Amino acid sequence: MSNKLLDIYPLDLQFHFELKKKISCSLYLANKTDNYVAFKVKTTNPEKYCVRPNTGVVLPGSSIEVVVTMQAQKEVPADMKCKDKFLVQCFVASPGTNAKEVTREMFSKESGNQVEDIKLKVVYVDPPRPPLKEGSLPRASVSDNGNASASALITRLTEEKKSAVQLNKNFNKNWTS
Repeated sequence: MSNKLLDIYPLDLQFHFELKKKISCSLYLANKTDNYVAFKVKTTNPEKYCVRPNTGVVLPGSSIEVVVTMQAQKEVPADMKCKDKFLVQCFVASPGTNAKEVTREMFSKESGNQVEDIKLKVVYVDPPRPPLKEGSLPRASVSDNGNASASALITRLTEEKKSAVQLNKNFNKNWTS
């Protein structure tokens, strides 16, 4: 997303959800001005996420990577949906400002700073699956999809494929001899 001070990417923080594993994703803040820009990253669920750095300064024309780490989760959320949100706040800081000088009070209305707010969503995605070995098919189970008829269909199609491969081998063997 583009606002006056920072280009922020991505707007949806995607976590490849896995139980009992810490998962990180990166957020990039690019300063498109000739000014120092102070920033702060906040979340609706601070116990669940660690943000590093959560405050700082982006120098004129440069960018910074912010790493958001979700703590290990003990259960899968319903429908893999997440209501957690993040807020990136930023304002033009004095030239030469460094990250240690950025305080919480600087982001309040009383500070007089014109603070911009950019809202981000959290999205859970399935973790990438390991590549299948050539010639193998994934094993289906009722727990994978909750549907016994789909499992039976996969089993039947797997058997049909094996049969077709065998017929093809026999045909090729007879054809070349």
